[in-house]
Amino acid sequence: MDNSLDNILNNFVNISLNEIEALKNEINFEVYEKAAELIIAAEDIGNRVHITGIGKPGHVAGYIASLMSSTGTPTYELHGTEAVHGSSGQVKAGDVVIAISNSGETSELKATVATLKENGAKVIAVTGKKESWLAKEADIFLYAGVKNEGDPLNRAPRASILAEVFVLQILSLLLQCKKNITPQQYVKWHPGGALGQLRTNEVK
Repeated sequence: MDNSLDNILNNFVNISLNEIEALKNEINFEVYEKAAELIIAAEDIGNRVHITGIGKPGHVAGYIASLMSSTGTPTYELHGTEAVHGSSGQVKAGDVVIAISNSGETSELKATVATLKENGAKVIAVTGKKESWLAKEADIFLYAGVKNEGDPLNRAPRASILAEVFVLQILSLLLQCKKNITPQQYVKWHPGGALGQLRTNEVK
């Protein structure tokens, strides 16, 4: 076995790309439609969207909350462990919570999701295990599974994080399109930097 650094890095790149390619074949856009409809229906009656995860998926939650908020779906990050110590108070009955966990069995997230459901929230699960507790407990399940993380230990979340981000980017894009977000609206929410400037073909 070639354990050279170049081989390890090449393997990571190839495995990661292959995992995303395999995930592409698992995507069911009808499920994404249902997730988007659940979110839009909640917003239409004044409810909100939250997103949570434990560990590395918690950082994914922060990014996706920012992405969705900047593209027309205000989304609030919910701390995965603090939720059972009072922070679940930010979620009211009828709100939608997106919960991210590769295994779908993380004890802290299970406690959080159970609390949120007891308080009347709807749950969209993003997990890599189809038969997991989280997948079964959720109102809607978005599959984000990989077989290999891409490194020699096959432990540290790498490819699975890419999969979770990929899946949630698809959902954010679907919501953006359903809401017909214009360049003018995007710039209004994102006035800083190059992204905050209208391009020549967008000026009206």
